[in-house]
Amino acid sequence: MNCFIIIRGPAAVGKSTVAKRLAERIDGEFITFDKVMADNHLDKIEGDGISTGNFVKANSIVLPTALEALRSGRSVVFDGCFYRMGQIEDLLKKLPFKHYIFTLYASLEECLKRNDKRQNPIKQKEIEQVYKLVKSLKVGINIDTTGKGINEVIVKIMKICSKDSS
Repeated sequence: MNCFIIIRGPAAVGKSTVAKRLAERIDGEFITFDKVMADNHLDKIEGDGISTGNFVKANSIVLPTALEALRSGRSVVFDGCFYRMGQIEDLLKKLPFKHYIFTLYASLEECLKRNDKRQNPIKQKEIEQVYKLVKSLKVGINIDTTGKGINEVIVKIMKICSKDSS
């Protein structure tokens, strides 16, 4: 499998855990946008969230790593909320490789419960805002994570990717 996979969804839906373990399972490159955004001070909330411009700047930061992995035959798994279509379109334009977009979802209540179990919970208002933004952008293959274990979600993703590449 030589492709890139975007794992998107609201905060506390399980996307980081799924993306990281998926990358490990396929021996792919794992890139988390939360860390890139924070490390480069691009995670500033303005108006209804982080601007498309800041997400595109983050894309340009991760692009060399992603291209190197893809050109060497390794897949790349991106983890992020991806609530701006401009960020997704920019990645698709700059990475001319096979790709998949998966949107993980659960109810807002479920995301809030999961957030409460985190070591460093996010503020409820921020969870609600990101949930609304992610939900408003319809893109990718939807996977409901409610009541599902991490491995169950990963197996579903891998099955879709392998079915499509045969």
